[in-house]
Amino acid sequence: MLINTERLLLRRFRPADAPVLAEYRSDPEVARYQSWDAPFPLLKAETAVVNFMESSPDIPGWFQWAIERLEDRRLIGDVGVRLHDNRLQAEIGFTLATPYQKMGYATEAVRAVLDRLFRLQGLHKVTGECDARNAASAGLLERLGFTREGHLRQQTFIKGEWTDDLIYGLLGADWLSDD
Repeated sequence: MLINTERLLLRRFRPADAPVLAEYRSDPEVARYQSWDAPFPLLKAETAVVNFMESSPDIPGWFQWAIERLEDRRLIGDVGVRLHDNRLQAEIGFTLATPYQKMGYATEAVRAVLDRLFRLQGLHKVTGECDARNAASAGLLERLGFTREGHLRQQTFIKGEWTDDLIYGLLGADWLSDD
């Protein structure tokens, strides 16, 4: 259960990944628009990795792909997918360590996961949601062909404030028509 791209290997998390997961999730800039707070303690990362390892990309629920850079075999981020119970829809999210942002790695990783979801698993639709202030995430979704389907005002109370959410969707038929 691996996904290979030109520069990346997407794989299941391993126990040895916990310190790196704790490191990049502890970066305040990485955590800014995410549900967790920085710092992200090692014990919490170890627990998260155990949970990631127990999940499957083919069973409804969340699965977290570890993004490993082939050049140095370093964990640089993750792509999360929540497969719905109907196995025809999913939500996607992504996190990349700050030193590896703005290099195309997140786009490459998310594209590869989307290709698996639509081509191998036959999904009908994948959605993505982000804080309206998170221009980088919104831009990535738009570059990959997602359509902005909504702007939910003051939708989420997180880190002591109400935030707007942007909702994106991508249909399998649209993804596959790009061939």
